[in-house]
Amino acid sequence: VVLEISPADAEIWVDGERRGRGSTQLELLARPHKIEVRKSGYQSFRKTVTPTPGRRQSLSVRLLTPEQARLAAIPKRIKTATGQSLVLLEPGRFTMGSERREQGRRSNETQRDVALTRRFYLSTTEVSNADYRQFRASHSSGIVARKTLDNDNYPVVRVGWREATEFCNWLSDQEGLPRAYADGKLLTPVKLGYRLPTEAEWTWAARFAGGEALKYPWGQSMPPPAGTGNYADVSAQQMLPETLSEYNDGYIAAAPVASFKPNRLGIFDLGGNVSEWMNDHDDASFGLMQRAENPVGEGSSQLHVIRGSSWRHGRITELRLAWRDRGVDGADDVGFRVARYAE
Repeated sequence: VVLEISPADAEIWVDGERRGRGSTQLELLARPHKIEVRKSGYQSFRKTVTPTPGRRQSLSVRLLTPEQARLAAIPKRIKTATGQSLVLLEPGRFTMGSERREQGRRSNETQRDVALTRRFYLSTTEVSNADYRQFRASHSSGIVARKTLDNDNYPVVRVGWREATEFCNWLSDQEGLPRAYADGKLLTPVKLGYRLPTEAEWTWAARFAGGEALKYPWGQSMPPPAGTGNYADVSAQQMLPETLSEYNDGYIAAAPVASFKPNRLGIFDLGGNVSEWMNDHDDASFGLMQRAENPVGEGSSQLHVIRGSSWRHGRITELRLAWRDRGVDGADDVGFRVARYAE
């Protein structure tokens, strides 16, 4: 039996007898043996191995500290009570906003350094009509230009920021989690219940966490490749003033969630389909080029940040992942997705 051991000085015990340290090869009788790997400060590894005559077996063991073991036990994906999938995102450091000379840049895209130090979950799709109607059965997302926005698998729209937070609280109730909001405000310190993603978390997931600093959802340059997402395309020319003249995504207005390829993290529609409510107040300030840690966008403004382009957008300005908007009431191209801390 060939043992590959990490850390290299961990002790190997076989059937209660010490047999050395670190990676080694053992000659054992062809019967069950209890193998244990130990090191102070690490969680021990135990396994019963039955060697087979004439056959080499390999066993790779990497001991974890209690903290490493705790983090490793956190699920990479979870599902909500409504059936939505959420993916785990690791912490990171990055710069929000855009450079002054970037084409299409708006004045509200000031660059700010951000550090996310807590793992969090983000839903892989926008909340659908079917998801939302489990909370509020009477809701209708309506129609636009004789095209329905109300199919079960379409993203829910015409939901204001306050209504989106009420859905988050309801979802927390279904799973016995503490509510994240009270009286229309995020509770601090932030609870483990469902909430809207912060602008920093959304930016990390959309632009940076996949390993490349993206300008657009699909990459660094225009135009979007075929099948990239649901934007203002040639089919919407009679309804919208500005469209992508050589792009056709097959939908005049909204599309079913997850109709297009996800990003590298497995998250759909961070650009296109519908824009999304953020937790942040529009007047939140992290400080020009000063590092903010886990900002939640506290402020006093009634307006809240909106991120991500929608099916109404075909200009460079809105198609960029740095684009920011604001609002408070629902619109036919604004929806939301949910987030929560992992611990």
